[in-house]
Amino acid sequence: MFKRRTIASAIAGAALLIATSAFAQFTERTIKWTNGVNEDHSVGLGVKKMQEVLNAKTGGKLKINAFWGGSAGGDLAGAQATRAGTQEIVCTSGSALMGIVKELGVFDLPFLFANEQEAYAVLDGPAGQYFNKKLEAAGLVNLAYWENGFRNLTNSKRPVAKIEDFDGMKVRIMQNTIFLDTFKALGSNPTPMAFGEVFTALETKAIDGQENPFSTIETAKLYEVQKYLSVTRHAYSPFFVLYSKKLWDQLSAQEQAALREAALAGQTVQRDASRAQDAKSLAMLKSRGMVVSEFSPAEKARVVDKLKPIYDKHVPNIGAEAVNVVLDALKKARGG
Repeated sequence: MFKRRTIASAIAGAALLIATSAFAQFTERTIKWTNGVNEDHSVGLGVKKMQEVLNAKTGGKLKINAFWGGSAGGDLAGAQATRAGTQEIVCTSGSALMGIVKELGVFDLPFLFANEQEAYAVLDGPAGQYFNKKLEAAGLVNLAYWENGFRNLTNSKRPVAKIEDFDGMKVRIMQNTIFLDTFKALGSNPTPMAFGEVFTALETKAIDGQENPFSTIETAKLYEVQKYLSVTRHAYSPFFVLYSKKLWDQLSAQEQAALREAALAGQTVQRDASRAQDAKSLAMLKSRGMVVSEFSPAEKARVVDKLKPIYDKHVPNIGAEAVNVVLDALKKARGG
């Protein structure tokens, strides 16, 4: 009995020694993560999964300290801080990055993707790698493409089911020229604004509406200050999980590999949760009394046609190469 206990203790000790040795290659690090969404967004589940993988891979030595709801500043400020190396990670949509990597403007072109699967096929393939190289050259290492989702319009004035319904509506947009021109072309009065200011601006009627995925509309409680929801799905926003290149280069190869693996595991969980949350959020927004409208197929075709000049104007600014990389990947995804 004593011998068996001694052998078991020796095995346990050896296992502990091996585990300790495996974790010795990792340094204790606290990773600052900033983003604009709240913790109950699907990104929160992605971060939780990412931390679980890091715990298993590093013995808990790499710890994520997440700041939610823009509490550590807006996305653009976060991106600049990440580039400068004063924080490790910013999770943001491409719209906040267009001034840094102009090619990311392709993801803001209206009605580019028909569904999430098309977006995944593009982002997770060679096209995604193309944009990763552009980001890295700008000082940002993209660990994975997560999902913000398809954007939809809300407002406090009227249902929007045709082009004419946009007329004169003051709509908050993200701070980029493609969204500005898109909503101008539809007849509205687009107003760039940081997301942290949106609820109050809607509440005080400084603006009439805004556009975001269903889950963001729910988690930010915009249903409290918005009556009408239009299922426009006018743009698909990926989230980029961006690590500071300056700080990335200070990590060991093992730490880098663990972070990439964790971000990809988080991607799977976050995307699945995002799609489920989108459906759940739409149902919840209806239950909160929001009046929901959609474009008919004919009206959507009319809207898409109205927005063709946006492509003509912005493709030269984005870069024809970047746009063609995405369009070629889309063609393959659609079996073309």
